[in-house]
Amino acid sequence: MKKSVLLAVLLACSMTSQPTIAAPPLKDITFATVNSHELKLDLYLPKDATDPPLVVFIHGGGWRNGSHKRCLTPWLTDHGFAVASISYRLTDKAVFPAQVHDCKAAVRWLREHAGEYGYNAKRIGVAGTSAGGYLAVFLGVTGGDEEFEGTVGGNLAQDSTVQAVVDYYGPTDFVLRSKNQPHKTEKPDSPVGLLLGTPASADLDLARRASPAFHVSDEAAPLLIIHGDQDKTVYLDQSQRLEEEYRTLDLDVTLEVVEGGGHGGDAHFTKAYRDKVAKFLETHLKAAK
Repeated sequence: MKKSVLLAVLLACSMTSQPTIAAPPLKDITFATVNSHELKLDLYLPKDATDPPLVVFIHGGGWRNGSHKRCLTPWLTDHGFAVASISYRLTDKAVFPAQVHDCKAAVRWLREHAGEYGYNAKRIGVAGTSAGGYLAVFLGVTGGDEEFEGTVGGNLAQDSTVQAVVDYYGPTDFVLRSKNQPHKTEKPDSPVGLLLGTPASADLDLARRASPAFHVSDEAAPLLIIHGDQDKTVYLDQSQRLEEEYRTLDLDVTLEVVEGGGHGGDAHFTKAYRDKVAKFLETHLKAAK
């Protein structure tokens, strides 16, 4: 085979083996400002897609670290979804429920500006990892709850309710966690201690109010959980606890246990799990457009 022909074949093969590439993300869009602190999002849009459904991604980091710039689900654009990776106030700026208010503000803003950017926001999915998984679940179980709506960013005529939740290894019950992971909840500088502004056991009413497992109702959004059975940062029983609440009310829930999986890592984002996530979101967002 001539060298020129061989090069053409290799080039063609390399091009066909590549996944669908999203348009370059629109970065650092400000969706709200709180006390001079700007809350931003990055928006990933699939190429050549008309009216794609929207998934909001919420980053982890123990509520004290992390950034919207580290989006772990841009691959959803390959499945025809738009993805908005959002920021929220970390615990050096505010305590609970500020983080929930910020995430709901992002959902309202995204619905308000759907026509401007070309995605479909009638039904919105939300996904998050670790602390972001916690916030994703919180949005899913408190739709329409005025106590957690807040006024951040305005757009109050828009609905902050989400229609599907993908929770990657997020904590859900701070009371349970205070018993078997007190180093995460009881020290003043622990992740939960900083989030609540107090050790969880010092104010159990607040700990329950801040735990999404205590807010599950008939109105909770369909839920897919992905959690490693060797997770030493957020124990698997946090997801099992949430699953139990959903099953008690006969709600739509699936818990995928990653065998040998720790806290995060590629094992949670294999092709098999990505396909399950995409199918779940397609079922609850695309089919209902």
